[in-house]
Amino acid sequence: MSELTQALLFPDWPAPAGVRACVTTRSGGVSLPPYESFNLGDHVGDAPAAVAENRRRLTAEFGIQPAWLKQVHGVVVADADPSVIAEADASFSATPGIACTVMTADCLPVLFCDRAGTRVAAAHAGWRGLANGVLEATLDRLALAPEEVLVWLGPAIGPQAFEVGLEVRDAFTAVHPQTAQAFVPGAQPGKLMADIYQLARLRLAARGVKAVYGGGLCTVSDPRFYSYRRTPQGGRFASLVWLAPR
Repeated sequence: MSELTQALLFPDWPAPAGVRACVTTRSGGVSLPPYESFNLGDHVGDAPAAVAENRRRLTAEFGIQPAWLKQVHGVVVADADPSVIAEADASFSATPGIACTVMTADCLPVLFCDRAGTRVAAAHAGWRGLANGVLEATLDRLALAPEEVLVWLGPAIGPQAFEVGLEVRDAFTAVHPQTAQAFVPGAQPGKLMADIYQLARLRLAARGVKAVYGGGLCTVSDPRFYSYRRTPQGGRFASLVWLAPR
């Protein structure tokens, strides 16, 4: 087993045999401090050659083609295309060997597949994208009955660390009043602690998707992952899902 494979996180979900997924960590690459070592973000100030080598290692490890995105905290779902860096916050693929890929460092990565193992998707869900419907847009692109969808929630900022203003709660409850339960009072006046995992589960449940796994890994407290809130000048890790080449 390679050093990179040993450093990866593999989702614990009942995906069909033809679906592959992984989450990178900070280990296994060549980036120097403060990006050490497996930074995959090319927009955070790291040396371009280091990012390119880290991405090459990831591609070679699984023989896949990651489809990188220019993420903008929106709701656009692109067709996963390794030859184009789409401005989008989610991607979809039904082509074996092409990996839907999102980068995060506190935002919530969400991986999707169908029970038949014929299509996959990945979404980058910061609170803005989550509130505006990036998960729902991804479900629309998958075009599946809710009971056919499997979802895995990757490492993100935990409820003990995610302090937000009242406007964040209001953005969610204006559309889904039941999401009020995902917020509790913070230590500071006018601040709340938000549970991004619960928010995602509630939004998915509202669309009838109940097979949701993962959650609970906090990027702020777990040093395996990059965290913008913990270290603003740092890297990005990636969450990928793809169909195995036949």
